[in-house]
Amino acid sequence: MANLTSKELSGIEDQLDAEKILITKYSMYANTTQDAQLKAKLEQIATKHQEHFDKLYSLLG
Repeated sequence: MANLTSKELSGIEDQLDAEKILITKYSMYANTTQDAQLKAKLEQIATKHQEHFDKLYSLLG
């Protein structure tokens, strides 16, 4: 993998922060709803953002 510029690293870090916020929000929403279908969808969305986070994080390693 090629070395990333400081601007690219900064962009990845910003996106990691955004993904972390989305994971937290959708997980919280899933934990507070009583509707089973909505809960499942919210958990699915949180998982998708976790996958995004993991992919971005792997670029730093």
